[in-house]
Amino acid sequence: MKTQQPIRSGYAIFCHYFFQGTVPSCYDETNSPVVFTTEMDAQREIADNQLNRIQQFLDGERDFDDAIATDEFVLPVAVWPDGSISVEDGRMLGKVK
Repeated sequence: MKTQQPIRSGYAIFCHYFFQGTVPSCYDETNSPVVFTTEMDAQREIADNQLNRIQQFLDGERDFDDAIATDEFVLPVAVWPDGSISVEDGRMLGKVK
């Protein structure tokens, strides 16, 4: 029997939550984690989100502390045939329900 191999590698954006641990923070329209081709692409997504939050602060729609705080970070991932991803420690992460 063949062992299934990842179909590609990439980068995903994560947050760390006290009770859930490290989980993806960016999902697509199918509720699958978004995987970026390069680390720079993922970092740019975080920066773009940060700029949006700062603009919301400037527009009076968000508090300053909330606008400047970010817990997001980028990790390399392996993408599997079913669309799930795995991180370096072997944890598999898939669609959110």
